Amino acid sequence: MRDRRLIRFTKLVLDVMFYTGFVIILTLPVSLKFLGKHYSCIINDYFLFMLAIFGASGVFGILIIRQLRRMMTTVIQESCFVYENVKSLNTMAVLSTCIVVMFTIKICILPTPATLVIILVFFIAALFCQVLAHVFAEAVNYKEENDLTI
Repeated sequence: MRDRRLIRFTKLVLDVMFYTGFVIILTLPVSLKFLGKHYSCIINDYFLFMLAIFGASGVFGILIIRQLRRMMTTVIQESCFVYENVKSLNTMAVLSTCIVVMFTIKICILPTPATLVIILVFFIAALFCQVLAHVFAEAVNYKEENDLTI
């Protein structure tokens, strides 16, 4: 019972993140202009560059959340160990690597400590997704072998 509430809560959080991600990306030009005016003039100097980096990374982030939502559907259906989840994990690894590449470009032009943290977090996420995809693939193979035995 408690696990079901956690699963529903996680699904709700992912849904909120998914839809608010679109709003954030759509308002990114206005947000960057506002921050450039009230926070740091460097944002204005590199407006198009930052818009491209944050916009592309935001799209990659939304696509990662989309894959997580797909995986949550299999959790809700109580069929976690399926090849679709392996594919989702591999996709998330590629998308995380794309974010690493985007912020590596950013750090060469506009270095900040937060950029290093983002690179590290998404690099670890990419590795973790690859390892987890391998574990899930083995679990799916094991499950299919057991299903054939019965």
